[in-house]
Amino acid sequence: MFKHILVPTDGSDLSQKAIDGAIDLARSVGARITAYACLPQYPYSPFSEIIVEQPDDFQQRSEREAREHLGEVEAAARRAGVSCTSQTSVHPSPYLGIIEAAESGGCDVIFMASHGRRGLGSLLIGSETQRVLTHTKIPVIVYR
Repeated sequence: MFKHILVPTDGSDLSQKAIDGAIDLARSVGARITAYACLPQYPYSPFSEIIVEQPDDFQQRSEREAREHLGEVEAAARRAGVSCTSQTSVHPSPYLGIIEAAESGGCDVIFMASHGRRGLGSLLIGSETQRVLTHTKIPVIVYR
């Protein structure tokens, strides 16, 4: 079965449900978890003269928020008796960071939430889960 589960989180309620499911799975099969958060790139535009937030402030805020989310995953895993580490990286598209984290970490499954959009909405909006599914060779569990 699975020995190392990657669990991406963005701090949303939906990702929290997937985290709970991943921890339950890890506990039942004796796997370990790596919690992952993709940090956004600084939204610099060469056409804008207005700077809302300095790049260093943006990076520090993004890292602080990600560490809070990852700390919650680590604490929940610890309470359940599941080994958990965490990781972050910066990518222009979160799905790329998720796939890279799973590959470099030697994860044998990615456990993600999905918004469950259907029809035209799913075609127009897409989702990071859909992108991970179509761009990785690592098995993906979509939790709803």
